[in-house]
Amino acid sequence: MDFGYKTKNAWEILDRNEVNSFGEEYKKFISKSKTERETVDFFKEEAESKGFVDVFSDKTDNGRFYAINGSKNIILFREGKDSLEKGINFVFAHIDSPRIDIKQNPLYEGFDIAMFKTHYYGGIKKYQWVTVPLALHGVIYLKNGEKVELSLGEKPDDPVFVISDLLPHLARKQMEQNAREFISGEALDPIVGSIPDSDDKEKERFKKFVLNLLHDTYGLVEEDFLSSELTLVPAGPARDSGFDKSIIASYGHDDRVCAYTGGHAL
Repeated sequence: MDFGYKTKNAWEILDRNEVNSFGEEYKKFISKSKTERETVDFFKEEAESKGFVDVFSDKTDNGRFYAINGSKNIILFREGKDSLEKGINFVFAHIDSPRIDIKQNPLYEGFDIAMFKTHYYGGIKKYQWVTVPLALHGVIYLKNGEKVELSLGEKPDDPVFVISDLLPHLARKQMEQNAREFISGEALDPIVGSIPDSDDKEKERFKKFVLNLLHDTYGLVEEDFLSSELTLVPAGPARDSGFDKSIIASYGHDDRVCAYTGGHAL
C-alpha cells in the first residue's frame, strides 16, 4: 500500500472549458486594470452588478456592502449568518504593481528631445523597462477642478512611450556592469516628443511643442502636473502564450490575480 502524497498537474484535474472561460474573463480584467484606481473602478462596477452597495450612502437587505478609500483600495464584505463573536473570515490581496511613476514637475528637454522625469515604484528590474512600448495612465486635476483621466497607449492608433537604451555596439562598458547597475533609476526617463516649436527664437522649443499639444488636447498647462498622478505601465492587452495557449502573458499578475479570484469568491 502506498501512503505517499502525490501531486497532479492542474490540467489533469480541472475542466479545461471552465479554465479557459475563467481565463478569458480574467484577461479582460487584467487588461483594463493597470493601476490601483482602475482596479478599484473595476471591482466597484462588478460589485454593484452583484447587489453590493456603498456602505456609507446606500441601504440594502441582502447584506452586501463595499467601501472605497481614496480611490485606491476597496473592501467588499458580506454579512454572515452567525454572530461576530464567532469570528470573521478575511481574504486579502494587494492591487498595486511595480511601475514607473511620473514626477510632479516632469517635463524637460535635452539634446533636442522632450522627456519626463520619473521614479520607479516597487521592486522592478530596471533593464526590463527600456525599449518596450509603455502606456501612460493616471489622472490630472486642472485649475478649475476638472479631472482629466488618461489612458494613452492602449489603443492600436495611440502613441506609446519608450525609454531609450544604448545600441549594442556602443554599450561595451555598460554590458560589463551587473544587472543592478547597467540601467540606473535616473535613466528611466521616457521620450515624449522630438518636434520643435515653430518659433526658433523660443527657448526649450521641444518642451514648448509638447506643452502646446497637451493644452490643445487636454486643456492642461504645465502647472497642472503638480496635481497629477501619472504612471507608465507596459502597453497592450493580456495575451495567450504558448502553442497551446495555456499561459496568460500580462502585466500586473502580482497581485491582481489574487484580488480577482478573491473578489469572485465573495
